[in-house]
Amino acid sequence: MTDLVLRPQRGLPDGLVVPAAELIERFSRSSGPGGQGVNTTDSRVELRWDLAASTALTDVQRTQLIERLGRRVVDGAVVLVASEHRSQRQNRTAARARLGALLAAALTPPAPVRRPTRPSRAARERRLDSKRRRGDLKAGRGRRDPDSA
Repeated sequence: MTDLVLRPQRGLPDGLVVPAAELIERFSRSSGPGGQGVNTTDSRVELRWDLAASTALTDVQRTQLIERLGRRVVDGAVVLVASEHRSQRQNRTAARARLGALLAAALTPPAPVRRPTRPSRAARERRLDSKRRRGDLKAGRGRRDPDSA
């Protein structure tokens, strides 16, 4: 198959291209239903990418991925399994898409911490004034007392 290409996005300003030569695919029989070819086709895909030896990553990206992926990195490599489809080609595509999403999520920097703010005094007064006006309007809608007229 071809290289895994991640488009430029937040955290990856230049994008990322993982060469196809660095992606190792193993095929095995998938479990579950599958019709006549269930016991003969190797449709399950195990995709392995060695982070530690990859030429596609900078040192900063490599340490960031190893740190953020945590337990998913075993011996410096990320392993993903796809077996949800009946065809090997679809499972290969699904595994690559999943790896791309995993890398993009891990390389995206965390959102800045929100600093809590308070409404200004004028904003509070405007809000209460509009509530008062609305309440007066609704109070005026009630039935008129015939004696007061």
